[in-house]
Amino acid sequence: MAQDHSDELKTLRSRLVEAESYLRIDVQRQRCQELEVESSRPDLWDDPEKARAVTSELSAVNDDISTYDQLVSGIADATVLNELAAEENDDATAAETFAAIEVLSQRFDQLELRALFIGEFDEHDAICQVKSGEGGTDAQDWTEMLLRMYRRWAERRGFEVEVTAASPGTEAGYSSVDFLIKGRHAYGWLRSEHGIHRLVRISPFNNEGKRQTSFAALEVAPFFDQASNEVMIDDKELRIDTYRSSGAGGQHVNVTDSAVRITHLPTGIVTSCQNERSQHQNKERAMQMLAAKLADVERKKRDAELAGIKGEQQNVGFGSQIRSYVMQPYQLVKDLRSSHQSANVDDVLGGNLDPFMAAWLQWSRAQ
Repeated sequence: MAQDHSDELKTLRSRLVEAESYLRIDVQRQRCQELEVESSRPDLWDDPEKARAVTSELSAVNDDISTYDQLVSGIADATVLNELAAEENDDATAAETFAAIEVLSQRFDQLELRALFIGEFDEHDAICQVKSGEGGTDAQDWTEMLLRMYRRWAERRGFEVEVTAASPGTEAGYSSVDFLIKGRHAYGWLRSEHGIHRLVRISPFNNEGKRQTSFAALEVAPFFDQASNEVMIDDKELRIDTYRSSGAGGQHVNVTDSAVRITHLPTGIVTSCQNERSQHQNKERAMQMLAAKLADVERKKRDAELAGIKGEQQNVGFGSQIRSYVMQPYQLVKDLRSSHQSANVDDVLGGNLDPFMAAWLQWSRAQ
């Protein structure tokens, strides 16, 4: 007799009910109608900022509704297949049913991670900076490796990466790189990566072939165009420098002195941009990033005060890492918070970070 998969389908229907709740499908369908009316207004683009907000929200709402409807349809199709397999006692149809259930289960696994995005700004783009720490040339090379890793992770998710500024290392890699990752829930995912990353390997820069430990720090903050609405920035507290663009921006980086670096003197926060077409545009983008970082600092300060704790700045070196990437004498990537680990270092450095991010989200929620 062909295998019956009614129990698995029952489980999927239960997960679908939960998805309908946390996706707020009824609310989303109503909101979709409102946004479609709004987006069809002939004067919508008279206010470009509002227009972008409307179209962005409409895209996100449609994405949620489409995802839910596809799951409904998939479960219905699998149910029909299961009934057909039972009626005809057909092992091939039963196997097809099982394969469909496996695909649906994986889709639910991905979707249910969304329920862990409970932060106020988790849906936003992410502004990131990787800085080299202890380890000399190896640390600067490690900084470039991390940039490549996050590029590949973003490509896997269909996100856009924009390198806004880069400071080349003395022999290889970068001393620091600033970049934006644009995509829905980019910040929600990348919150897990904020901190110090440690690499252990045989150094390609050591003539004696000795093992080298190096460090780099990733800073992540939510990015949105209207961050300046949250903070007041006094021009007197800024040092603005211009310099010649260079580094990781590719063909779109200018070769004139149009790059802009802004230092917020009270906090020491520095933002740079070098890939826009003019000095004015570079300054505007650097100010947006500064506002986003200052807003993030203020939010974290408020959260720390409410929790009765004080955040301390850590050195980018031994004893302060959130994750270790060991290539010698054995192969292992281990997150020191969630304890999630992988023996396939190349796979992780190739951008397969979702398991680590998911484990951190679950660990963070449990805390």
